[in-house]
Amino acid sequence: MNKSSIVYKLLLVGIGFYILYTLADNYILDNQASFFLEQKVDLRNSFRMPVWLDVMYVHVFVACLATLSGAVNFSRGLAWQKRKFHRINGYVYAVSVLLVSLTSGYLAPYATGGKLVSVPFNLVNLFWPIMIIIAIVHARKGRLDKHQNWMIRSYLFCFTNMFIHLISFVLFKAGMDYTQSYTIGVYGSIVVNVTIAEIIIRYLRSNSLTS
Repeated sequence: MNKSSIVYKLLLVGIGFYILYTLADNYILDNQASFFLEQKVDLRNSFRMPVWLDVMYVHVFVACLATLSGAVNFSRGLAWQKRKFHRINGYVYAVSVLLVSLTSGYLAPYATGGKLVSVPFNLVNLFWPIMIIIAIVHARKGRLDKHQNWMIRSYLFCFTNMFIHLISFVLFKAGMDYTQSYTIGVYGSIVVNVTIAEIIIRYLRSNSLTS
């Protein structure tokens, strides 16, 4: 077993635990999103908590599905030996991301921080599916390296929520107002996603050149 295979399997384990925690937190531990909703101020008159919760449940489920299917499809062995499964699973990922973006489009207007936060959320909702379309086009044209690069860029956005809460948690515990810390977390998560994706792409590119 080579080093990259070990790293990939460790990442799968970590991603698996992250998915399980996300599901448990949103469906069992805090299925009413009580702490999160307590931080929201000046909610629109159109806000209906039962509908918001139902949309959030769908949002969390398809986000976890996208995270899982995307992780599985990064297996090189699967991509070469189980191409039909790789293709079908890729479309599962694409549809899941589309549903994440659609449900997020409903949730965005009620986001903590108001318009300052809903705007970047909606931009992500727009460009995330576009990244997947670009990746699919490259795959169909046989440009597999570019396909992989765009899938890496796309996949990192599966962890947007994790980085938002990590950044906002640190800032909130440091004494910053929750709304401000959450706002910074949203913008910061986008920067982190893009940065990590480009670092991984450059690393893989340099490895391919030296091998």
